[in-house]
Amino acid sequence: MPDGQEPDVSTAALIVIDMLNPYEHQDADVLAESVEKMVEPLRGLIARARERDDVRLLYVNDNYGDFSASPGDLVGNALRGRRPDLVEPIRPPDDCPFLAKVRHSVFYGTALEYLLIHERIDKIILTGQVTEQCVLYSALDAYVRHFQIKVPRDAVAHIDPELGDAALRMMERNMRAEIVDAAECLG
Repeated sequence: MPDGQEPDVSTAALIVIDMLNPYEHQDADVLAESVEKMVEPLRGLIARARERDDVRLLYVNDNYGDFSASPGDLVGNALRGRRPDLVEPIRPPDDCPFLAKVRHSVFYGTALEYLLIHERIDKIILTGQVTEQCVLYSALDAYVRHFQIKVPRDAVAHIDPELGDAALRMMERNMRAEIVDAAECLG
């Protein structure tokens, strides 16, 4: 953006975490069962966010140790994986910011914090996988950075249902996250 030009102002960011997954890992089958239940609410939430000027859609995805992978490479690998049916409905639009991450939090080693501050976004909506890992750690990092947090319970996927529920309770209690349904998330 040229100097002196103001960024488009969104007040919230919908962050889709790690949904570009080839499902070729140890917990893939269990995780895929959970994703099957949340992919449609997430798809609807993404569609609603794209219709609004006050919500910025962002994708942050693990690069799986491939530091030369482009967003297109990650999308392609996921679509060639074991469950393309879970990837296709939520694949990132070409005009959407896409950040690669290397660890659990969407903030760790990414430009996300800079992007959010630059665009004056103070509320984030965390969606994706895995509730008890990347979503939880991202919520903690958002909380310590003073962002308001929403997590749609039906737009996150878990490996362990009990730990997923516990993570949602921790985010609500310890990080002041608002736990909502995807349908009411942007209301």
